[in-house]
Formats: sequence, C-alpha cells, structure tokens
Amino acid sequence: MMNTKSLSPLLPPMTCATGHELDLPESLVPWPLDRETQRPCASTLGPELVDSLSKVNDLGPWDWPARPVVFVSDLHADAESLLRSLVAARAIRRNGPGLTDFDLTAFGRSCQFIIGGDCLDKGPSNLDLLDSLAFLIKSGADVVLLAGNHDLRLYLGLEALTVKRGSLNAHMFVRMGKKVMPLLKEVFDRHVDREKDLAGLPNEKACRDLMIPGKKWTKQFPKAASVYMKDAAIKKEMARLKKKTNRFADHAAEVGLTLRELYAAALKCRELFVDPAGRYAWFFKQLKAAHQSGSLLFVHAGVDDQMAAQISRKGVAHINRRFRKESRKDPFVFYSGTVANLMRTKYRDVDHPLTETGVEDLHLAGIKLLVHGHVNQHSGQQLKSKHGLLHLEADITLDRHSRSSEGLEGIGTGATIIYPNGNIIGISRDYPHAKLFNPVEILQQHGLSQ
Repeated sequence: MMNTKSLSPLLPPMTCATGHELDLPESLVPWPLDRETQRPCASTLGPELVDSLSKVNDLGPWDWPARPVVFVSDLHADAESLLRSLVAARAIRRNGPGLTDFDLTAFGRSCQFIIGGDCLDKGPSNLDLLDSLAFLIKSGADVVLLAGNHDLRLYLGLEALTVKRGSLNAHMFVRMGKKVMPLLKEVFDRHVDREKDLAGLPNEKACRDLMIPGKKWTKQFPKAASVYMKDAAIKKEMARLKKKTNRFADHAAEVGLTLRELYAAALKCRELFVDPAGRYAWFFKQLKAAHQSGSLLFVHAGVDDQMAAQISRKGVAHINRRFRKESRKDPFVFYSGTVANLMRTKYRDVDHPLTETGVEDLHLAGIKLLVHGHVNQHSGQQLKSKHGLLHLEADITLDRHSRSSEGLEGIGTGATIIYPNGNIIGISRDYPHAKLFNPVEILQQHGLSQ
C-alpha cells in the first residue's frame, strides 16, 4: 500500500468549498508509476520511466518555473468545470453562483495559468466558457492559452468560408462535423438577427453548397493532398469527410437549425471570433502553439522531430511566430503540417514522427518534460515515456459531455500544479488521492540517483 499524507501542507486551504463538496481527494500519495495501470497501490517504476528519468537527471539540474504553474486542459466548453478546477488548485474563490462570480486568491495571484488547448466544442456552452476565461484574464491572472486541435479546426473552418475555395480547403468547414453544431446553435440563438442576418442569404441549397464540397472535390483532393499527406492519411480523411458530409444536414437539424440558418450562424461566428473587432477575437489572438518554462515544454498534444529540431535551434518563440503566420494562410496546408502536429498528434503512423533524434534535440534545448492534454484519462494525470521523452498527460476528462459518454460521473474537476521546488501535484476527482511527483526525489527514493 502507498504511504498517504495530508494534502494541506503542500496547498493553501480552500476558501469557498471543501474537497468533500467537490468530490476531491484530501490525501496525498507518491505518484504511482506502474507502467501499465498507475494503480493507487502501484509502487514499481516502469522500466521506460526509469530510463527516461535517469537520462534527464544525468543531463544536469532541472530548471523549474519561477512561479507556480496551474495547468488545466481540454475544457471543451464547460465553464463550471474550469471554475471548480481552479478552486481545486486554490487559485480562485467563488463569491456567487454565476460563472464570473469569482476572484483570485493570493495563491492565484502568484501563479501562471496555462490552459492547455481544446477550450471549444462539445458543451455545455462554448460562449460561457470563453466569458469565464475572459473574466479570469480581466481579474489580473497571468494566463497562457495554448491552441488545441478543436480550437484550430474552428478557426480554419471559419477562414475557409471566406477564402477562395479550392481542392485543398473546400472541406475545412464541414470537417468540423457534429461537434461544432452546439457552438453554432449558441451563436445563432444569442447573436443572429433573424431578419437582418438572414435577409441577404441565398436559398437552402445554395447555402449547403457554400459549406459542403461537391463531387468534383472528391476527385481532386487526393491528388492535391498527396504533396502533404501519406496515402493512409488521405484515405482516412476521405472516409471521415464522406461520413460527415452525409450527416451534416441531419446534425444541423438535431440542434434545430436549417442549413440556411446554420450558414448565417457560421458567418456570425466568423464575425465574433475572426474579425479583429469581434467579441471573442481575443481568444484566437492569444493562442500559442507552445510555451516553455524552464525544463518544461507545454503543448496541447505532442511534438515531432521537425519541431524538436526547430525548438533546439531557434527556440519556442520562433515556433509561435510560425504558428501565427502560417495559420492565417492556406487552412489545409497548415493543418496537415508539422506546426499543427503540436495540436493533433497521438504518435500514430499517420502523424509526423518523434524519434530518438527529436528527443535528443529537445534535451539539448534543456527540455526534460512535455506537459500536454489531448489524450483523455479516466483516473487522473499520467506520467509516461514516449520514445525516451517524459510526457505528463494532463487531460483528465473535465467536460460533462465527454464524462457522460465515457461513463464518468459528475462534473470534471482537477488541475496539475507545478512548483518552483520541483514538486508536481496532480489533482483529479477521478483518483482517490492527489499525486506527488518530484523527478529528482523519486530516483533518490528508489536508490537510482548518482
């Protein structure tokens, strides 16, 4: 059995709710590092983790963030989950029932908040989540917003509506599929003027044609995409698009929109999110591809050899400049490229690869741990070694839509907290204890340090 301790010495007390009320752990255990399950009683270091930990410790001292970092990822339009998670991190106190009824605690004012991508899609409310985030920023919090694949798909899909349509970009809007429908319904209900915004639109069929590529695209796309994608990836893309195209009108109807109304919502969504004066334009303006703090690299999904080489030679700031520049060009070319791979890879055969060469480049850049979301977990945060690079997987299935569909109860709550002294705490309502990891101390405890 693991040695459990109280969590309170390592975190300030909660000021507006107890861990019991939020169904949070109040005890602390050493981070379970069993390679297969990371069970509550596991105590054996997985061989791959041992190798990776030993290697990075041999490279020299860790460089930890100067301020505590609170990492929360994959909120997927669930503002209540965001607020509960920030309460769990002792970073805010709630002073009312509303989604902007909160203020920063002293600990929250001392922190940097890193939102690890995928703020959008699924539900219950995209706009509520963005309003809560905007209020957090307005409160004076130091907030870093990372781009996730869902966030990026919305931006590129909206861009594809108004640029010249071609064989590589005509499908980018419909590619969003069912998951974008709740957002477009929200936008329609809250912001579309039925008389003014619908008056100048063409009929239902014409609106459909403006959103969905025709048969000509089906023949042109594979040849045009072969420059950017492997054959297996092209086949997967075509199969995905066929399914989404066939069900697109049905999915719109399921949220109560005709295709004409959906097109009006899409144009209004672009006005709100993409136009410089739009109410939510701040969101895409602030998105970054990656963020480095000392020995830690934060991204949404993962990294590949090309990105590792550029990070090593030119730094993370260069990657973020590329992200801002290239994401505003051809939507498909960007999304299939290596910068966007930071937001979508799961290290599959169709993804840009990470090999030992890329890991060595990251180590040369001083990066010892990759912190990311994208791969959702059902028992709290997980530590893994992938190709020799330490990964902290911190998507703990927060949004209610995913939790309901995957058999998890309640509203997701939890956060990853990284301290300047090297302690990393993983809190999740889906694991019976908070987890404590310190990469130097863990090897000392197992007699593996020099």
